Amino acid sequence: METRQLGQSDIQITPIIMGLWQAGKEMWVDIDDRQTTQAVRAAFDAGITTFDTAEAYGKGHSEKILASATSDIRHKVVYATKVFANHLKYDQVQEACRRSLKNLQTDYIDLYQIHWPSGSFGLKEVPIEETMGALNDLKEQGKIRAIGVSNFSRSQLQEAVEYGRIDSLQPPYSLFWRHVEKDAMSFCAENNITILAYSPMAQGLLTGRFGPDHTFKKGDIRAKNKLFQPDTYARVQEALSKLRPLAEQKGVTLGQLALSWVISHPGTCAIAGARNADQSIKNAGAGTISLSKDELSQIDEIGRGVTDSLDEDPVMWDL
Repeated sequence: METRQLGQSDIQITPIIMGLWQAGKEMWVDIDDRQTTQAVRAAFDAGITTFDTAEAYGKGHSEKILASATSDIRHKVVYATKVFANHLKYDQVQEACRRSLKNLQTDYIDLYQIHWPSGSFGLKEVPIEETMGALNDLKEQGKIRAIGVSNFSRSQLQEAVEYGRIDSLQPPYSLFWRHVEKDAMSFCAENNITILAYSPMAQGLLTGRFGPDHTFKKGDIRAKNKLFQPDTYARVQEALSKLRPLAEQKGVTLGQLALSWVISHPGTCAIAGARNADQSIKNAGAGTISLSKDELSQIDEIGRGVTDSLDEDPVMWDL
């Protein structure tokens, strides 16, 4: 699989990135460590060399699973992890990084990201200058190679770059969730900040696996996803019915079509989760699909049948 430059750094990442939120198990159901480990190795064997995790995913469990699956090929892969919104003071960032380094069994993190802006979830606010100061020092010490942010608005991103180089923004972005297009995408393009789109398949919705009457088990975060709520869900099902013939014509799955649409945008990569090896292999396959200008336009129009009715709140879940 081809690689792309991460922002202005010297790091090369794959356009399809494996996300390990599910590997943390919290907020997900029926996740098996052995299958996750196999999924990571299958992703690597299929050409994916970039893996995204976070300290908050199962209180470090996801990081540990990633390490157990890739420690023997550490020099061949890119680790991206995150510090949570409750650890943004200078000393807290430093300590969180030490924990992640230990969990990942490595002496450096390729991309270290602020998971949520300061003040999220009612947490105490910390000046971005202080947090960026800690991150810049970690970079100077060689403990991290690049700095990124996640879930930041354009204005928050603009403030952050005043205090240091930001090489990536990680927003929710898919054919069915496109708030970043109206907000930070142009700023990222102007400043060579790579977009790492999370939930590029709308938490599995764009795979077509979930029918009109689907319900999630207790504890599954997707039950709170706005796209799965009745009125929007009906529009989603209509859009999927229009996308299926396009996928069939291309000889690809719905999920691959959705991933290919995301990474067709300049400076944009897609973070896709996988529960098992088969899903990893299918995700990787999206990295080689080519969509014509007409196909992209048609897919875009179908997606707007869902997104045009959504409100302006950029958060995907009713938490």
